Amino acid sequence: MRVTQSMLSNNMLTNLSSSYDRLGKLQDQMTTQKKITRPSDDPVVAMKGMTYRTNLMEVEQYKRNFGEAYNWIENTDSALDKATSALQRIRELTVQASNDTYEGTQREAVMQEVSQLKEHLVQIANTKFGDKYLFNGTDTLNPPVKDNGVTLEVSNNSNPVNLELSKGVYIQVNANPQKAFTKGLFEDLDGLIASLKDGGSGTKIGDFLGKIDGHKDAITYERANIGARLNRIELMEDRVMEQEVIASRVMSENEDVDMERLITDLKTQESVHRAALSVGARIIQPTLMDFLR
Repeated sequence: MRVTQSMLSNNMLTNLSSSYDRLGKLQDQMTTQKKITRPSDDPVVAMKGMTYRTNLMEVEQYKRNFGEAYNWIENTDSALDKATSALQRIRELTVQASNDTYEGTQREAVMQEVSQLKEHLVQIANTKFGDKYLFNGTDTLNPPVKDNGVTLEVSNNSNPVNLELSKGVYIQVNANPQKAFTKGLFEDLDGLIASLKDGGSGTKIGDFLGKIDGHKDAITYERANIGARLNRIELMEDRVMEQEVIASRVMSENEDVDMERLITDLKTQESVHRAALSVGARIIQPTLMDFLR
């Protein structure tokens, strides 16, 4: 086959174009620090990258869920701690008032303090975190205890509020309001207040001690459940943090370039490109002017 000057020139231009293309890809990788800039560069890397990035986004969402879980747990525990303190104070006052040596004015003072503590417990039961009520199950937009002007209306919504903290793992982050503020709590306090107001006997007032202890023990038990869940959440968070590190490393290995190798390839390609330009200059047929010189 006869090789013509035009064939040599066309092949040279084709090869130079391919060399420019390879050089351009290496320069793009150097600029972006990524192996590919478009899916067509390497479909396998692109598909793996989508999977790894989805996994990392899931882990990041779980991390945000942990923040929400901690807010629920910590605010709930703090509220129950205040409720325990209020009931403990009511118990102390009840013990004092059950002494028959107490006069009417003294029991009146005890009644006033118990009434205030009852209102304090109502406020605790209606504790809000942001715009959500903590002790009304899944009905977080309405208060669990409402005063209709005559009696207190207490919600019976005890549905758990669950957050997904790991793939397929849901943890309850709220307290069970029916167990924390047991049925009859406010009715018993109203009965105690009425006995103090009517000048009931010490024995009658003392009968409320068992009821108060029962309510206080229920809150303590629910706090223990909250504490156990908090411990599990902390362990799960450590695991999710490790998953984030692993997911980031795997994604980096798939997408990020090896700088040492990339620099070497770039310098090699530059040398090859210069050699191609030099050879191309020799291939081009001399012109008439070259002969005349």
